[in-house]
Amino acid sequence: MARYTGPKSKIARKFGEAIFGADKVLSKKNYAPGQHGNSGRRKTSEYGMQLKEKQKAKYTYGVLEKQFSNLFARAQRTKGITGEVLLQLLEARLDNVVYRLGMAPTRSAARQLVSHKHITVNGEVVNIPSYHVNPGEVIAIREKSKSLEVITNALSGFNHSKYPWLEFDESSMSGKLLHNPDRAEIPEQIKEQLIVELYSKQ
Repeated sequence: MARYTGPKSKIARKFGEAIFGADKVLSKKNYAPGQHGNSGRRKTSEYGMQLKEKQKAKYTYGVLEKQFSNLFARAQRTKGITGEVLLQLLEARLDNVVYRLGMAPTRSAARQLVSHKHITVNGEVVNIPSYHVNPGEVIAIREKSKSLEVITNALSGFNHSKYPWLEFDESSMSGKLLHNPDRAEIPEQIKEQLIVELYSKQ
């Protein structure tokens, strides 16, 4: 499936945040890319701010437009605050859970681990990054993949207590989604209400 493969620093500068992880370019040029990026004169309309927030969420979680629209529609059908439910659905994607458990250094690396069949869910190999992880399901690294350098490096020194909705067992290199995170627990700086307002106009 297609995904964004362009320059990540350019996207991070657009949003003014290191949404793909540590970024040396962003620390040197923390202004928008382009000829007028450092002028500070451009004003963004209400629609522009809402669209920007949706794009930010899509790039952060590595989700394409159709997938994102489907997730939003699902969030609308689910009981609860639509914006918060949307973020919970994004957090429950298998590639994101693998990343949050510290098995991969970035979400894109986590997506690759899933796609290449290095990850199991309840003992069965799942190679679909968008797979929805339900509370109680066990996410683990395949036995023959546990020695992969990208995984061992990522897990080395990782603080597994920073995400209270997840549990990790170092001995088995497996983790579990305990419950869907509350909005206050999700660290991403996304203004989900702007996304809800954007879709309400469509």
